[in-house]
Amino acid sequence: MSNEVRKYDAVVVGAGPGGYPCAIRLAQLGIKTLCIEKEYWGGVCLNVGCIPSKALITAAKKYNEVSKLADMGIDLPSTEATLNVAKLQEWKRSVVGKLTGGVRTLLDKNGADRLFGTARFTGPGAIEVDTEDGTVKVECNHLVLAMGSRPIEIPGFSYADERILDSTKALDLDHIPKRLVVIGGGYIGMELGMMLSKVGSDVTIVEMQDQVLPGFDPDVLKLFKRKLKKMGITTHLQSKALGWEEGDDGAVVKVETPKGQLEIPADRILITVGRRANSEGLEALGLEMERGHIVVDKQLKTNVPGVYAIGDLATGIMLAHKATHEGEICAEVIAGHAAFNDHRTVPAVVFTDPEIAVAGLQEHEARAKGYTVKVGKVPYAAVGRALTTNDTEGFYKVILDAEDDRVLGVTLVGHSASDLISEAALAIEMDAEALDIGLTIHPHPTLGEGVMEAAKAALGQAVHILNR
Repeated sequence: MSNEVRKYDAVVVGAGPGGYPCAIRLAQLGIKTLCIEKEYWGGVCLNVGCIPSKALITAAKKYNEVSKLADMGIDLPSTEATLNVAKLQEWKRSVVGKLTGGVRTLLDKNGADRLFGTARFTGPGAIEVDTEDGTVKVECNHLVLAMGSRPIEIPGFSYADERILDSTKALDLDHIPKRLVVIGGGYIGMELGMMLSKVGSDVTIVEMQDQVLPGFDPDVLKLFKRKLKKMGITTHLQSKALGWEEGDDGAVVKVETPKGQLEIPADRILITVGRRANSEGLEALGLEMERGHIVVDKQLKTNVPGVYAIGDLATGIMLAHKATHEGEICAEVIAGHAAFNDHRTVPAVVFTDPEIAVAGLQEHEARAKGYTVKVGKVPYAAVGRALTTNDTEGFYKVILDAEDDRVLGVTLVGHSASDLISEAALAIEMDAEALDIGLTIHPHPTLGEGVMEAAKAALGQAVHILNR
């Protein structure tokens, strides 16, 4: 260990979607900054999460669509597509490589220093970093904790076993498993389960609650119940995975269901029961914790002066874009600006097929909070652009406060819902009324027209569907 101590105004530990934007913004604001990362520049999201999963999900959708091209008059020599898994993985890695390379370049060009190694905290402003060249001592006035999260491992299903997959391993498969059991029917399990089903896996989903996608709008759940049946995906609800063992022909997963115990054959078992914050090793900092997360205020400050937490490590929803927003706010706070994390909504997207996107309150949530609501719902099939894409599955739903027609929330299910939800998030942040959306001219023919039409439908003014 060298006796030299590197001194910085700010140190960001973790270079994921929260950490690297925080470090970049700090450097832009003239703060002498160091970003420490132990595994991936760009973090889990860019390397083994959001980006590679969406690359594979997109490929699976295109693969699945080949058989539908004949509907548009496109005749191929064969409607049976073949999948080159090695080439697919190579393409996925190229996408990841471009983005992670960009993270390193942006940090460097903006003037933030980088250090690759594992950080150990000896005090609020004192860090020891184990690197390939030895231990580096670092001191700082402001410490930003952005170490992210990891998949939860459940008893009896060790990720050390070849047959047991977490999301990282599932995104790096060198073949398509013939039989896949997914334990956990939340958004990650549904995204990856549907993706692998499209490219040939026989998928079974095991979920402890009484529905897949817990917490979503009942209309969403009705649609996905039909969709899963159509895809041939089996679901076992209110069911618990007890363990697994090797059988004569692969693994056998033991599941306790309301109808008794089942044994489900599988070649791979994917565990998607949630994520756990990487909050270990912080004892020397004396931080206030809540269920494994660091408690922060609206300026991302912890109970310890000079220490901040952002992203999955901090309290709140665990989403990459929430982490990025917090990272940038945190940088502004450290620079002495009057910045606060006071958003009205964090939009959420599920990259299933069809996609799901939500901003603000869903209908059942608004009613549960005591609002009297107006609801406008428009099917994708009523929107001209959806028909031209041959992708009409889904709906637009706008929820209003009946007292003043303010937009409380928007739920979208369908093609490109992930791209359409930002308009809804802006409407909620601006405290918009339905007519703010309805009187905004939307270009035709586009999928965005459906948001406008649903806002009008909530007021009984829709012209492309019958008003309720």
